[in-house]
Amino acid sequence: MRLVVFLSKCLVGLLASIGLLIVVAAVGLGLMVSKLDKLRVEDGTPPETMVLMLDLSSGVLEAQPDNPLARAALGHPPALIEVLEALEKAADDPRVKGLFVHAGRGPLGMAQVQELRGAIAEFRDSGKPVTAFAETFGEGGDAMLHYYLASAAGEIWMQPSGDLNIIGFAFESPFLKNALDEIGVEPQIAARKEYKGAASNLTQDRLPEAQRRNLQRLVDSWLEQWVRDISSPRGLSPDALRALVDGAPQNAKTGLEAGLVDQLGYWDEAAEAALTAAGPESDFFDLKDYYESLADEDYDESVPIVALIHAQGPIVLGEGQNDPVFGAITLGSDDVASAIAEALDDPTVRAVIVRVDSPGGSYVASDAIWREVRRARDLGIPVIVSMGNIAASGGYFLAAPAAGIVAQPGTITGSIGVVSGKIVLQELWRKLDISWDGVAAGRNSGIWSPNRPFDEAGWQHLNRSLDETYADFTAKVAEGRGLAPDSVEAAAGGQVWSGADAMAFGLVDRLGGYGQAIELAKERIGLDPGEEIALTPFPEPREPWKAVFQDLMSGDLSSSGATSFAASLARVMRVLDTMGRGLEILSGNARPVALRAPETLRQN
Repeated sequence: MRLVVFLSKCLVGLLASIGLLIVVAAVGLGLMVSKLDKLRVEDGTPPETMVLMLDLSSGVLEAQPDNPLARAALGHPPALIEVLEALEKAADDPRVKGLFVHAGRGPLGMAQVQELRGAIAEFRDSGKPVTAFAETFGEGGDAMLHYYLASAAGEIWMQPSGDLNIIGFAFESPFLKNALDEIGVEPQIAARKEYKGAASNLTQDRLPEAQRRNLQRLVDSWLEQWVRDISSPRGLSPDALRALVDGAPQNAKTGLEAGLVDQLGYWDEAAEAALTAAGPESDFFDLKDYYESLADEDYDESVPIVALIHAQGPIVLGEGQNDPVFGAITLGSDDVASAIAEALDDPTVRAVIVRVDSPGGSYVASDAIWREVRRARDLGIPVIVSMGNIAASGGYFLAAPAAGIVAQPGTITGSIGVVSGKIVLQELWRKLDISWDGVAAGRNSGIWSPNRPFDEAGWQHLNRSLDETYADFTAKVAEGRGLAPDSVEAAAGGQVWSGADAMAFGLVDRLGGYGQAIELAKERIGLDPGEEIALTPFPEPREPWKAVFQDLMSGDLSSSGATSFAASLARVMRVLDTMGRGLEILSGNARPVALRAPETLRQN
């Protein structure tokens, strides 16, 4: 099995290397052709009268990847903070006459949608019209989330042939116990406590009842929020909207009759209507380009600096990755801890906002980041945690000592618990007629070997470690949040919560997103709500291309052939990466103590 894993990794690495060279060559050719073809000058200057175009067909990102090939393959989606800042500026910009949102497809998360809805609502409060258009809801993205977002617009258009698959929220996961038993694979895994479901799909043949109740509450909370936020703007009673969900899927005509959409029409018709509503001589301008044009504005160096640090992906010890296409997104303890330390050492930084979008991971890595957040409190520099789609288990652990925690009502958080163990392959090797042998020095040197089960001493060690880690986790939450141990235990045990429910337990201070985190940071440093701050990324974003690549990539990656090739290669690499990770799990690579949320909850 280890040989298979090794060979699969070699294959993935070889294909990645070959693919990189091919893509670089294709990009170079594409750029040369596109530069010769582009005889017009495009300086990115916004027109004097415009309707901003927010195209969500590629979703939104928490942070831009460093790899420009990944950006191309992803379709150049904007980062969430870019959209929020652009809409805030656009609300007061007399050149901006309206907003057109292309919804219906693209990856989005619940918390991201709630944050975008809030920003769109504030833009509409300026008196400028917002139009949303979708070919259909559900074919290329989560229908519930995309319709949730579209409902923030003043008018919803939908293609006549589309559907409204607003069928509710569901989490499901395969349970592998019977299959693993059949092939001779034995997961020896323990958890603290009964709600901690990070490994249940390996050890059980169905969802354990305690976890079922907990997850049912999560999806119920999501549906409650969805109905509450949509019913009033659409002029529907909550009961009527729930009935429409229970009767879905709906076709476009039924959706129009029910008041879920305002107009049926095609892209060109919706676009023309949006321009007409915006006034004469209006033209579309991409919101991402508008955001980039804001960088040319004069920077006021006198305003207080608030550092912004992204903590995204499963938590790993050491350096992380931010390559959602050709690699993976992981939250490296070295990266985030050093970024916080750098901000703390900068005398111009008054406060820190850490944006967390993580299901957890390594206990030791989470603890290393926790230390820097705790150290900030000792130094009197407030750290505010802004939670994204998920900030659970290790993602909550690192946030516990913050001066304030802000989450969207739909953020997945909590999962205060711990899981650990190993996959034992002894019976599998017997069935395959493969024997393992070797030598060892040290009584417990083989404790994490996948080739033999835990002995009594090893199993006791594992459970003692889990008890110690769980006690440390809950104690740090109690101390950081100022809660009594009994109160923490009521919210802990591995239970996951929506942000709204987590606030009721005292795990969260406020509901909202970046805006609320910034306001809380201002409060902590004694600024009035209306005072300006400079939200500054830490560390400074790296240039996507270095050295010889800088000249090559000095233009736009606009070659459709190069972009298509990058996207195709990315799909192949994702499949190979998934296969490699599956084989790695079966090979029994030990992760001694992990703070992880259930795989069931990872939607994106």
